[in-house]
Amino acid sequence: MKAAVISAPGRVEVTTVGDPAPGPREVVVDVAGCGLCGTDLHILQGEFAPKLPVVPGHEFAGTVVAAGGEVTGLAEGDRVAVDPSLYCYACHYCRIGRNNLCERWAAIGVTTAGGAAEFAVAPAANCVKLPEHVRTEDAALVEPLSCAVRGYDILRSQQLGTHVLIYGSGTMGLMMLELAKRTGAAGVDIVDVNPQRLATARQLGCSDAAASADELDRPRGWDVVIDATGNERAIQDALGRVGKGGTFLQFGVSDYAARAVIEPYRIYNQEITITGSMAVLHSYERAAELFAAGVLDPDVFISDRLPLDQYATALDRFKAGQGRKILVTP
Repeated sequence: MKAAVISAPGRVEVTTVGDPAPGPREVVVDVAGCGLCGTDLHILQGEFAPKLPVVPGHEFAGTVVAAGGEVTGLAEGDRVAVDPSLYCYACHYCRIGRNNLCERWAAIGVTTAGGAAEFAVAPAANCVKLPEHVRTEDAALVEPLSCAVRGYDILRSQQLGTHVLIYGSGTMGLMMLELAKRTGAAGVDIVDVNPQRLATARQLGCSDAAASADELDRPRGWDVVIDATGNERAIQDALGRVGKGGTFLQFGVSDYAARAVIEPYRIYNQEITITGSMAVLHSYERAAELFAAGVLDPDVFISDRLPLDQYATALDRFKAGQGRKILVTP
């Protein structure tokens, strides 16, 4: 089969690899759509993936074409979205229900072969069936949405009527916008330096959008500030925009070397909370239900649909900040 392979830092190619076979409790998925995200860029940089080469692609959906002998509840022909999370279920964090912090954390498309290929293997337990009205390739959006749902789980103590500021109006920032609108926010403002992305944020109904928070009218700061960029300059600015008693959520994935300065006295004196959200935790099936219910419009969120042969081009577009969600369609 064809697959995109990251063989070394900075090196990716589409080549031929062996067809996968399912283990006893696994299925083989004929991939319909695979999304790109910041994690894929980090893998390309030599971060995250403990061992190269690897077939990337942790956001994918498709049709089951083979199932292991112990699989129940799934059959050939079922259309599924796939949770890429692979936990050990034995370490301290798994035993206390914090599986996303697993000491042996792994993921399809990060530590094992992923969905940037014609076929991919996944545990049957990680697959969620899709309703008839959902286009299979569009369901690649369920995984990033499940990360956004996890982010709002972290913020669950927030009251109704909060004012939210989101840095970044790429796919993840826009998903956080859509969820903020549905979790009782009084207003949701967006900061981004990309005019096209700001236009999409306005299209989706943000309260205000600007290239700098200085252009927004909130002298007391915001109750919730979310970084969806991973950019250290944006993070540094965002930390200063949190109002008294407010919360800063680090949601975007930063480079390992990124650093930001905090003011301990201000955190103490103004009772500011700084927290983070890592990947998926008990949120994938809820995200699939929200997606099926129309919480996102795939035709707005997916800006590019490219064949697998153009995977390197897709990475270049994503790195350049072009479009929104970019899918490859094997």
